[in-house]
Amino acid sequence: MKIVIIGNSAAAVGCIEGIRLADKNSEILVITNEAYHTYSRPLISYLLAGKTDLERMKYRPDSFYEDNGVNIMFGTDVTSVDSKSQTVHWLRGNVNGSVPYDKLLIATGSVPFVPPMSGLESVKKQTTFMSLDDAKFLQENVTPTSRVFIIGAGLIGLKCAEGLSEITGDITVCDLAPQILPSILDKDAANLMQKVIAENGVKLLLGDTADKFDGNTAYMKSGAVVEFDVLVLAVGVRSNVALAKDAGAEVSRGIVTDEFARTTLVNVYAAGDCAESFDISANVNRVLALLPNAYAQGRTAGLHIAGITNKPYDNAIPMNAIGFWGTHILSAGSYSGDLTIETDGETYYRLTAIENGKLVGYIRIGDIRRAGIYTDLIRSKTAINKLSVDITKTSPGLAGFSKEARFAKLGGVER
Repeated sequence: MKIVIIGNSAAAVGCIEGIRLADKNSEILVITNEAYHTYSRPLISYLLAGKTDLERMKYRPDSFYEDNGVNIMFGTDVTSVDSKSQTVHWLRGNVNGSVPYDKLLIATGSVPFVPPMSGLESVKKQTTFMSLDDAKFLQENVTPTSRVFIIGAGLIGLKCAEGLSEITGDITVCDLAPQILPSILDKDAANLMQKVIAENGVKLLLGDTADKFDGNTAYMKSGAVVEFDVLVLAVGVRSNVALAKDAGAEVSRGIVTDEFARTTLVNVYAAGDCAESFDISANVNRVLALLPNAYAQGRTAGLHIAGITNKPYDNAIPMNAIGFWGTHILSAGSYSGDLTIETDGETYYRLTAIENGKLVGYIRIGDIRRAGIYTDLIRSKTAINKLSVDITKTSPGLAGFSKEARFAKLGGVER
């Protein structure tokens, strides 16, 4: 069997390792438009800050491809997929080529979303912040005297700001939303983190964004003016679905897949940020653009390709484990439903439960010890012991589980 994988990040690695658990012999070819060994994209901000290096950013050892019998084409763009003839067409430099496949994984990730902004083309030093090349650009162009303007106060923009704060003290971040991280934090949690960011010298312009540019000057919708030397566009991302859509696959916000990562095309799978999966915390199909989910979905695809058909990807939830200037955030699931909140101004705890007492989401800031128990409660759809809600809220532990659930988790040993 000949297996082709488009992409070289977490979903691709998961697929390769899933395949090799059951199939040691089939040919695997990875095609990637980047020039680098597989690396962990979330670490690019730590590279900026000098907290890691190119060697430690590698997602797998140098021998990974050889150890797993993988051929790889670096610096190669896939131009189209012909699902009828089961052929992938590619372009490298001025050379065109094609390769047949028996099974195909599309793991093309996401691409930056840059809204139309008047005069953007007049900004000479601008970049997005999603790849190793983006981080290298900032390393080369930001100095201790540089003024950096970041558009977007989501995860990408704020991690960029944190990394750059080790290089320059003049950083401004704007966002049209009235708070930071609107996709993962509620208003109260965002307010706490905004204080942390401000205390570390980053200026936030919320509820405002650039309307037009003239060289190194941004004119804001509010009428304010921001002067800068380097511009970072971190407005958002979109699933990279173009190849799958052009090939005839069903596409929504991401490539539509089933619990085994199969698309609507025969012998074609999709995984990672380009694909949708079923969110058990909200009971909806959505893109869960997170590295652990990408790996798990890719691994499921690999297992299924290799003939293991009883290992579905059926416990996906949105999760975020991230920190800014030493303050840690852990969140997961959905924030729709009855909730309980506690905060002292430095730590923040929020649990969201539905009527039957099952936890569907949480936010924890500051002290995140043992918070993975919350994630387990969501994944297992276990009802919280009503007598222990207050304990569970601030000190997660087995007390939050029912007697039966504790018995099962302790391997049949009563406690």
